[in-house]
Amino acid sequence: MWNKSAAAALLTAGLVGALGLGVAGVVMAQGQGAVVRGLPDFTELVEQVGPSVVNIRTLEKARPSEAGPGGSDEEMQELFRRFFGVPIPNAPRQVPRQNRPQEEAQPKGVGSGFILSTDGFIMTNAHVVDGADEVLVTLTDKREFKARIVGADKRTDVAVVKIQATGLPAVKVGDVSRLRVGEWVMAIGSPFGLENTVTAGIVSAKQRDTGDYLSFIQTDVAINPGNSGGPLINMRGEVVGINSQIYSRSGGFMGISFAIPMDEAIRVSEQLRANGRVSRGRIGVQIAPVTKEVAESIGLGKAQGVLVRGVEEGSPADKAGLEAGDIITRFDGKLIDKPADLPRAVGNTKPGSKVGISIFRRGGHKDLNITVAEIEPEKVAAASPEKKAPATTGQPWGLAVSDLTEAQKKEFRVRGGVRVDAATDMAARAGIREGDLILAIANVEVTSLKEFELIMSRVDKNRPINVLIRRGDGAQYVLIRPGK
Repeated sequence: MWNKSAAAALLTAGLVGALGLGVAGVVMAQGQGAVVRGLPDFTELVEQVGPSVVNIRTLEKARPSEAGPGGSDEEMQELFRRFFGVPIPNAPRQVPRQNRPQEEAQPKGVGSGFILSTDGFIMTNAHVVDGADEVLVTLTDKREFKARIVGADKRTDVAVVKIQATGLPAVKVGDVSRLRVGEWVMAIGSPFGLENTVTAGIVSAKQRDTGDYLSFIQTDVAINPGNSGGPLINMRGEVVGINSQIYSRSGGFMGISFAIPMDEAIRVSEQLRANGRVSRGRIGVQIAPVTKEVAESIGLGKAQGVLVRGVEEGSPADKAGLEAGDIITRFDGKLIDKPADLPRAVGNTKPGSKVGISIFRRGGHKDLNITVAEIEPEKVAAASPEKKAPATTGQPWGLAVSDLTEAQKKEFRVRGGVRVDAATDMAARAGIREGDLILAIANVEVTSLKEFELIMSRVDKNRPINVLIRRGDGAQYVLIRPGK
């Protein structure tokens, strides 16, 4: 039934669409009337949080070894790995390094930050201050301070700097767990060096995994070069994240930006303030995803956990009894669902802690205890040279294998297994190749050539079988499928 209320609602809805007001301007019918939701007002938030946001400029000293046109200070004034090359409007023309005084400090980058405490601790991104010889912090009241870098953590992209000042307006830290997808958030920063710029949008997703050390808050808030290190603020005026990255094919904002969750950032900042560095746990394993096919074939059910491809000799994992081919399903009671979960869980564990770890091994679940060590510089593991076994024996499924010598077992750090001398037909199609070690078949451990022959004589040759192989320093599951 057409009436004036319905007409008014349709007219308002049409205006909302024409003006691009989106969800916030939607007209909701309630009986014969209509309720119009207004757009949020950010003015009070800006007045409340704005004084806590700072502009950060970094300087570096010219060095003879870096002289010459095309040096880093002739590039865009922020690290390319985050925001690709976008020139800063009205930036002063750069002078070739060979024409500058050797020790003269030159502009290096620009970013944002926010005041953590009234006594001058400021949080920003690690990439904003990375490689800086000097850090200058400018407050909204135009006071400028030379800052000291307290510490920076590249893995999480969090840094803390300190200025000599008191009575500063510190931010309120919000509870990230209360943040909901779809709620309004605001950013304040210095995009392209334009200080105290405010942008707003909504939370697009939480726990967004981009492959980095931690998961991010995804938003559609306009973030551009120079916003790095600035706060992401909820409607209660609380900081819930640090604006850190954007997804872009052009170098500018394209509707997707990422912020470091504030709970993670605070955890890192506390360690930086206490020790100047972040201490993380490690257990010494190489890992890989567990595919649905492999999970079903080994009896795990659904694809979860992470596959242990290799165990570092003498590491906590080695001492705890972890083996290549194990599936880690829980660490310290936390469910491990995907590969990124394990390094985050281990990294957040205090070195020296003894925790429980649940694994799936050859068809059954098992619990182990492991003492977490402190992470150290990454080492590149060299593959052990493969030695030819003295004899081979022909086998079905396109495999020719031989026993391992005691020297080979010691070299590869395995209790048993057989070496693949040739792989053809079904084995070759599965990806097995000469030099691989076969450690288990159909969830049964292979200890010797005799055991291998016995297992192979019992498997159903009309169904796929899972094979755990060792190649170099890593282990993986493959499926041999019957067929021509």
